Amino acid sequence: MAFNHLPAAMHDALGPLSATPVTDSVPMATNHGPGRPPESGDSRPSPGTVLDRLTAGAGRAARITHTEHLPPRAGRHAVWPDRIRPEVINAIQLAGVDHPWAHQAAAAEHALDGESVVIATGTASGKSLAYLAPVLTTLLEGSEAPNGRGTTALYLSPTKALAADQRRAVKALAAPLGNSVRPAVYDGDTPVEEREWVRQYANYVLTNPDMLHRGILPAHPRWSSFLRSLRYVVIDECHTYRGVFGSHVAQVLRRLRRVCARYGSDPVFLLASATAAEPASAAGRLTGLPVHEVADDASPRGEVVFALWEPPLTELHGEKGAPVRRTATAETADILTDLTLQNVRSVAFVRSRRGAELVSVIAQERLAEVDRSLVGRVAAYRGGYLPEERRALERALHSGELLGLAATTALELGIDVSGLDAVVIAGYPGTRASLWQQAGRAGRAGQGALAILVARDDPLDTFLVHHPEALFQQPVESTVLDPDNPYVLAPHLCAAAAELPLTEADLALFGPAVPELLPQLVTAGLLRRRTTGWYWTRRERAADLADIRGEGGRPVQIVEAGTGRLLGTVDEGASHTAVHDGAVHLHQGRTYLVKQLDLADSVALVEEATPPYSTTARDTTAISVLETDTEIPWGGGRLCYGSVEVTNQVVSFLRRRLITGEVLGESKLDLPPRTLRTRAVWWTVTEDQLDAARVNPEQLGGALHAAEHASIGMLPLFATCDRRDIGGVSVPLHPDTLLPTVFVYDGHPGGAGFAERAFHTAREWLTATREAIASCECEAGCPSCIQSPKCGNGNEPLHKRAAVRLLGELLRSAPPPKTEKPDPPDLPGPRTAEAGAEVTG
Repeated sequence: MAFNHLPAAMHDALGPLSATPVTDSVPMATNHGPGRPPESGDSRPSPGTVLDRLTAGAGRAARITHTEHLPPRAGRHAVWPDRIRPEVINAIQLAGVDHPWAHQAAAAEHALDGESVVIATGTASGKSLAYLAPVLTTLLEGSEAPNGRGTTALYLSPTKALAADQRRAVKALAAPLGNSVRPAVYDGDTPVEEREWVRQYANYVLTNPDMLHRGILPAHPRWSSFLRSLRYVVIDECHTYRGVFGSHVAQVLRRLRRVCARYGSDPVFLLASATAAEPASAAGRLTGLPVHEVADDASPRGEVVFALWEPPLTELHGEKGAPVRRTATAETADILTDLTLQNVRSVAFVRSRRGAELVSVIAQERLAEVDRSLVGRVAAYRGGYLPEERRALERALHSGELLGLAATTALELGIDVSGLDAVVIAGYPGTRASLWQQAGRAGRAGQGALAILVARDDPLDTFLVHHPEALFQQPVESTVLDPDNPYVLAPHLCAAAAELPLTEADLALFGPAVPELLPQLVTAGLLRRRTTGWYWTRRERAADLADIRGEGGRPVQIVEAGTGRLLGTVDEGASHTAVHDGAVHLHQGRTYLVKQLDLADSVALVEEATPPYSTTARDTTAISVLETDTEIPWGGGRLCYGSVEVTNQVVSFLRRRLITGEVLGESKLDLPPRTLRTRAVWWTVTEDQLDAARVNPEQLGGALHAAEHASIGMLPLFATCDRRDIGGVSVPLHPDTLLPTVFVYDGHPGGAGFAERAFHTAREWLTATREAIASCECEAGCPSCIQSPKCGNGNEPLHKRAAVRLLGELLRSAPPPKTEKPDPPDLPGPRTAEAGAEVTG
């Protein structure tokens, strides 16, 4: 028998790939000048006082497992480089900024020297101004050319909303410069009649990687005058370009550099990241260029109090009688209510749209019990809002009309909400980088800020709130990025050949995997080899081969059954887990039930409903080893990394009560299996090791299964992945290894780098896994340690104590680390599948 587990959306292109340490993770103030009156005159309570009031209720104080105090930091000013035009400096001063922070001036100096640079400083530290000063200077100089467009700049953001916000900000900042700076958004929403004007006259074009990939590069002759003059490429929020998505974007940027060279330009890349580890290295992987880093945050910050909060156990019982904690959603709603009653401006970050709506609704209901006039002081923010609605929310937040906001992480990239008093984070967001990014939203100049992480009932959250050193004394995790993944690289080689025939001179640009891949593309009939290079000769658009945010395949359309209205689409790979029969589907705040998933026509029919539950798909998995790339002896057992083939089938789904998480029932599903070739890490144990760990044959399956569940839950602490990005299988006797084996694999074709990261950090990763299981106070296993909500085997068998003994014996056999870890830099912030169902046969 095999116990296994696959990610919820095994073919989704996610992308936690960023590996970068942060110098200042929680800067809490913006660059204030004489045009912005200081706020230090108001008598707000200190963050410590706010936290004391929150914990004053019965049993509340016991929920705080740790409080970290980050001292205030004074800002360090500098002067702009003398090559910044006086007109630009004047425009910046009119915007209320008299002098730049030291990191802004340093980044501008690199840009003016023609050196690509990444600015990796905290939230609200003025990164935009750091790259805009040299960009506006260059555009101003270019406007004096005979054609009025001697230089141009391209801005890339991961979302349309952020590009639109940046255009408004640039337009306001550059207003004193007249028509010398002409910013324009060019994306899928740009009207056709405006597009030609943008191509011919705009000198600062704001777009996204999707439009660059599908719209600009394939039509590069129409952009020739813009590309010929391209001086700067700005990549904002570059920490979001990770995983498979980041690998695709890396290849799009290489195609951009190639096309620019065709027109005689060699643009400088300016990258901005709120939080990043090894920023220069990560930016270099993304762009393919050497990149300088500016990571010494010189902006000021007030005192920060960061509390770790664990919800209490309830009287409810989950699977196998396991204890169940109060949900992070309900706990966050209570905290947001209390903060609103204290007149504290707050935002609560929630992982899902439904969760954000729930937090808002529960808080409004609680406020209504106290004072109905307070109900309108709390709102929800989710994806799908119009720009005017976002602006209205922003104004309401900054004016104090709105005190509390429950938001998804889309808010990070949607609107400017820096300068709040408190941030509540409902569940660990997956990476330390995201944690500090969200916490950094709190804090105004000269004022302290409160951040609270509310743990969900899962192994990683439980581990972190009881091991604060993992958050506060560790560098931000590495970015995982693999542009050489053949599933990513192949379609971009085709797209590049369609833009300009590929030549021998181009091969080094796209990486070492190209020479082996090109003959395969020729054999497949995708490219044609001629004496002068490789050509795309097919009629269809080559750019359509790469879905940079998905995994390809025909998207499944989500259609309202009664009206025929198209609500949206979901990747084909995610459809089995997201829109199976009976699934609860959320769309712009409305809830629908899936009545039928028609795989033949790629349509999911839904009806609007208000079920009191959410749904979670469960799946089973079988795995076979295709090739072992590398292996290390761990005593008699081995730690291995290589290629595998995974066969997965969604077999059922659970219905869980919304507020409590109580399991209401399980329904079977009849969906076809799917296969995936990917990368995996796996470890084996021998009979001698089992004897030493006192794990008998009756306990073996449960021990392996429990270790697999917990290790999947803990891996996001070591690689920038979500638990949904990875899957696992545990087998008491695997036919390829002939030993008890646990596999953890990437849930993406060709791999995404997560399993490789697990292999290289295996000692630390499995040590944390063992500690997470051993330190849990439950008797036989619970969602906080070894149970998984997506386990297709119904969390059977699991053996908690045997898993602890087995992991302990395995780690005793692990080779010692080769080198000592360097001490993390002195920072005021962070220092820098599970198993599823039985498969037979």
